[in-house]
Amino acid sequence: MGELAHGLRAYVLIVGMWVRSTMTYRTSFALAAVSNALTSALDFAAVLIMFSQVDSLGGFTVGEVALLYGTASTSLGLADLLLGNIDALGARIRDGTLDAQLVRPVPVFVQVAADRFALRRVGRIAQGIAVLAWALTQVEGVEWTVAKVAWLPVMVVSGAAIFGAIWALGGAFQFAAQDAAEVQNSFTYGGNALLKYPPTVFSRELVQGVTFVVPLAFVNWLPALWILGREDPLGLPGWTAFASPLVAAALCGIAALAWRAGVRGYRSTGS
Repeated sequence: MGELAHGLRAYVLIVGMWVRSTMTYRTSFALAAVSNALTSALDFAAVLIMFSQVDSLGGFTVGEVALLYGTASTSLGLADLLLGNIDALGARIRDGTLDAQLVRPVPVFVQVAADRFALRRVGRIAQGIAVLAWALTQVEGVEWTVAKVAWLPVMVVSGAAIFGAIWALGGAFQFAAQDAAEVQNSFTYGGNALLKYPPTVFSRELVQGVTFVVPLAFVNWLPALWILGREDPLGLPGWTAFASPLVAAALCGIAALAWRAGVRGYRSTGS
């Protein structure tokens, strides 16, 4: 617990340094954050254009698809804000700058994750929350019980932890591959693009893959299906809709072990 507290404190201090640097140029930050949000909004605009021509997509209404979109975007936005800089690890390994971080009295993971903290990424989170709020006004036929309302933030946070664990696993893989940022991004940004649409529009094999191999379905598909009162296309037990926190915890544990193995096996660039 002491090591964890030390790491969290170091992360906050490093992030605080970058935030102070960013806020030195407030207008630039505001423009970057708004630009980030608008760029993300164009993606949802494509969904609205699609629904201007059809009434449903895979049996899902525009409100239901917006719910999937909002939860996936918010989860990815949180993970991207907190851990997205890990995808630059490959460059640090190749040019040898990672060596300097190894000799500092701060966990390497904390330094890599917090380095060049990009506060402008809050724009993506804001856009995801806005779409989610709009979706809640458009979804029809859902009985909003206390349990369902309470489950929404749990689902979003668990989804962020799953995305974060995948980022960490991708970082651990880069210790061996050294140039695998795009492979890593295919599971994070690519996974986010997948989860914005209903599972019913994809093949059964793909849905099985993102449920049992790379458990992205636990980010929003399975818990959202329970909220919307829809059946799981794979026919999984009902309790799987509530397994997102457990899946997130297990994936984070695996990522931690993989990261530790990667750091221990690191031998520098040799130059």
